[in-house]
Amino acid sequence: MLFNQNRMLKPVTLLKSHGFTLIETIIGIVVLSIAFSILTTLIYPLANQSAEQVHQIKAAELGQSMINEILGKAFDQNSDMSGGLVRCGDTGAVACTSSNSLGPEAGEIRVNFNDVDDYHDLEVLADSLGNSVSFGDAYIGYELNVQVIADSNYDGLSDSNSSVAKLITVTVTTPQGFDFVFSVYRVNF
Repeated sequence: MLFNQNRMLKPVTLLKSHGFTLIETIIGIVVLSIAFSILTTLIYPLANQSAEQVHQIKAAELGQSMINEILGKAFDQNSDMSGGLVRCGDTGAVACTSSNSLGPEAGEIRVNFNDVDDYHDLEVLADSLGNSVSFGDAYIGYELNVQVIADSNYDGLSDSNSSVAKLITVTVTTPQGFDFVFSVYRVNF
């Protein structure tokens, strides 16, 4: 016999405890798995989108730094490197590099690039000193491509007059495969 709080002798009945049945446990597991699958389908795209924003920022940094590097160079191999004093294509001056000959001069590497058209068809991801930044750096998986064309009438299409303006297009491809295009004109002045 057990005693209760009133200290009277009354029998206290013990309740039998019932657990979950096998069917209830299986139904609970199924409901839980459905809930987790719904949550993961909602959360996974958000994680992917947050990574896209980081890739966009890095692509913008990389594209802008390449544009800044290129714009710091002379308009043409036959122009004054500081700009303005001697311009290729002027009366009595040396002609500008032909639109068919854009690109680095023979034996010239990025460290020695001195005019904007030297960057034409540049696809190597390296800093201006020639050090590779594609491995062990913040830009793993990024690709960079530079195109330079003569565009005297500013329509975005290559033409034969290379003494007025050159269109520089830098395309940065993120590890997710998105292309970010940066374009700028370098004018002969």
